[in-house]
Amino acid sequence: MPVEIQVNGLTKHFGGLKAVSNLSFELNKGELLGLIGPNGAGKTTVFNLMTGLLKPNSGQVVFKGKNIADWAPHLISACGIARTFQNIKLMVGMTVRENIRPAFHQKINYSMMSSLIRTPAFLKTEREMDEEIDQILDMLQITEFTDQYVEGLPYGIQRRVEIARALCLEPVVLLLDEPTAGLNHKEAKDIVEVIKDLLIEKNISMIVIEHNMRVIMSICDRIIVLNQGQLIASGIPEEIQQNNEVIRVYLGEKRIAG
Repeated sequence: MPVEIQVNGLTKHFGGLKAVSNLSFELNKGELLGLIGPNGAGKTTVFNLMTGLLKPNSGQVVFKGKNIADWAPHLISACGIARTFQNIKLMVGMTVRENIRPAFHQKINYSMMSSLIRTPAFLKTEREMDEEIDQILDMLQITEFTDQYVEGLPYGIQRRVEIARALCLEPVVLLLDEPTAGLNHKEAKDIVEVIKDLLIEKNISMIVIEHNMRVIMSICDRIIVLNQGQLIASGIPEEIQQNNEVIRVYLGEKRIAG
């Protein structure tokens, strides 16, 4: 199976704290990879390193044959890696459509003057942008919220809006940071269905950080486990459930719920 991203020896220090230590793993094309571990294990730091929000002390993130570990975030997103955040980062006082539009800034090819006088090129680009937004909102089943302000929407819908914005970047790889956090059972179930649909319809490779073990065990092809910034296990869900080291550091004496 072709490899989409190769992480090699990734290390990040914050003073004397090793948040990520010599981490290596790969994401295969079309794979949904789970990234789990106890609080403070370094999971979100890994995403921040992969998307340019943090620079590693050492190591590589190889994507399309290039080490992107030192690239700026906008260059990484432009080459095909998008993400969502554990804490939803939508712009209040703006509608769903207005929140998604900035995802297209790298595709806009008209000038400021064109926008002021509304040239044919400007109108064509705006129309195509809105059509793409409408298609993605329809796929995520949130079209009815297009012109509503995001702060008034249910939390589960806000999660979908954030995913929609990431999808408008046309990613090859999508990093989802706790997509079911703060959701009730039905909302979490709906997000799981969204993730499954994306794998099929968009053929996007994904890495998912998630604390809901029922979710992670039900959707992931493979799972890697971190503890104190180090990789302690890797395998299919059934192997992770039976891994004694994972049980010890992650759940104490309890087993991961299937």
